Amino acid sequence: EAMNLLQVKQRFGIIGSAPLLNRALEIAMQVAPTDISVLVTGESGTGKEIIPQVIHQLSSRKHGEYIAVNCGAIPEGTIDSELFGHEKGAFTSAIKDKKGKFELASGGTLFLDEIGDMTPSAQAKVLRVLQENVLQRVGGEKDIKVDCRVVAATNKDLRVEINENRFREDLYHRLSVIPIQVPSLNERTEDIPYLVDHFLDIICKEQGRPIKTIDKKALSELQAMDWTGNIRELRNVLERMVILCDQTINENDVRQYANPK
Repeated sequence: EAMNLLQVKQRFGIIGSAPLLNRALEIAMQVAPTDISVLVTGESGTGKEIIPQVIHQLSSRKHGEYIAVNCGAIPEGTIDSELFGHEKGAFTSAIKDKKGKFELASGGTLFLDEIGDMTPSAQAKVLRVLQENVLQRVGGEKDIKVDCRVVAATNKDLRVEINENRFREDLYHRLSVIPIQVPSLNERTEDIPYLVDHFLDIICKEQGRPIKTIDKKALSELQAMDWTGNIRELRNVLERMVILCDQTINENDVRQYANPK
């Protein structure tokens, strides 16, 4: 069933209505029914991981698996086995056949987070899967058919990585048919009051505290800050203030706790 922007935000708990945020979500909604590859870009802490979830849930693959892989968190020697699986005996600890994430996500959506951290050999294999919809497990000979929609994300500038020969240009073009840029918090400061309300509510409940309020000057102070850590940093700052400040958070609290030097 088709959903409008407001329904999508409610369903996924997305706060705010800055134009750049709306634009990113609108592109995700338009591209969801297709099988086109999407590359989500944006700084760390902006909430990029919500975009592939929106795409999956609004697609015909929503009943299939949604599998997220953080390419930056997988030890270098095991990424091939993680993504493509391995055959029994492929290496010392391979005591049985193992399906990789591409096979597990077949029929569904595979989210490759921090794609810029992927090794060159894994990049080559991912490219082959995207081109031919087949893969070989580590230590395996036969081609295995897979059918998954790939959404990738990165906080790196992949064009710089390509120029430095760290990222394959052909894979970049294959992944970024539709690019979606998730705005930084500095690009959507008008959403800060709504995000603050939302997080204060959550944090006070988590900490078992009565709901705290924040005054207008404190909000203006938060909106004037440089949020290099984006929404993640805002949440951390609010957690600090819920624990350390009085019932109403004021501008002095923000100055004291927001950017502790």
